[in-house]
Amino acid sequence: MNVGMVIYGGLDQRSGGYLYDRMLVEGLRELGDRVEVLSLPLREYALNLLDNLSAQLVGRLTRDPYDILLQDELNHPSLFNANRRIRRASPIVTIVHHLRSSEPHWAPLRHLYGRIEKAYLRTVDGAIYNSRVTRSSVEALMGKPLSSVVAPPGADHISGEVNFQLVRTRAHQPGPLQIVFVGNLIPRKGLHDLIGALKRIRADKWHLSVVGSLEFDRDYAERIRRTSNQPNIQLRGAMEHAEISELLSQSHVLAMPSAYEGFGIVYIEGMAFGLPAVASAAGGASDIVQDGVNGYLVHPSDQAQLRDRLSRLSNDRNLLAEMGKAALETYRNHPTWSRTVHNIREFMVELLSNSIEG
Repeated sequence: MNVGMVIYGGLDQRSGGYLYDRMLVEGLRELGDRVEVLSLPLREYALNLLDNLSAQLVGRLTRDPYDILLQDELNHPSLFNANRRIRRASPIVTIVHHLRSSEPHWAPLRHLYGRIEKAYLRTVDGAIYNSRVTRSSVEALMGKPLSSVVAPPGADHISGEVNFQLVRTRAHQPGPLQIVFVGNLIPRKGLHDLIGALKRIRADKWHLSVVGSLEFDRDYAERIRRTSNQPNIQLRGAMEHAEISELLSQSHVLAMPSAYEGFGIVYIEGMAFGLPAVASAAGGASDIVQDGVNGYLVHPSDQAQLRDRLSRLSNDRNLLAEMGKAALETYRNHPTWSRTVHNIREFMVELLSNSIEG
């Protein structure tokens, strides 16, 4: 197939959504498809809305006779009207990691985002969802289902050389609970709530390592710096996969209590190392995190609940070991990237076939 892939910026950006897009592009190319990445400039939301007036953008989207035009739903402000102006016979398929209107925003702003996203989704022929929760949120917004496939992200791009015995041994090692947070430092990821909860636990009971870029929201990162100025909190910034793997192998639990996650690839990445996930109850993490089994689902901004769950894991190392074993089992049963790409490709081939027959 000849595939066009529309994204903001480049595929090398550090977020779960861009990792998903990158693995999909690489996987399709390995299967013999031609994939051209069409990069749009990422600007302020209002400025991206102006892209819909650009004849140049429409020209780029129609320049090649693509069999399928893939679009990351993140690009919806640039495409909600531009898509209507494309003369095409090929289907448009959107990749939905999560809806912007599902995030916590000022209510009128959420309503505006929802209207624009709904206008965009009306222009596509099919959708790729990273979780069942993401599919449900889109169907609730649209009032109807789209032709779609649920294809969760794999995690075999980062593998932990651990087994059940190592998980148990690590859990019972003396010392503080080793907690790791992996995510860009933006308010939605909930690092401020994690730090607030931990500060109500005795300092000798825990150690927190924070991995993630400090450049996405510098004001927020500076706020985190001010509140984390103590020896048992380390801000490590962005790290390479090998460095993250080493850190995960030495940790006990991964905690990222986001306000909302469409899926949260990092949760399953941590499980590759036998780490229970303390995850958001809002969004798609429930597809992989079973509360009280391989981690905990906590309500956004509920620091008391966070403190309780982390205290349990710190004080009960048998519980920590059992949850770690369940987390590793979850990872081992999770689809690989290869399976995810194959499922997506089968969906696109079927959609293309139906469009030709129609």
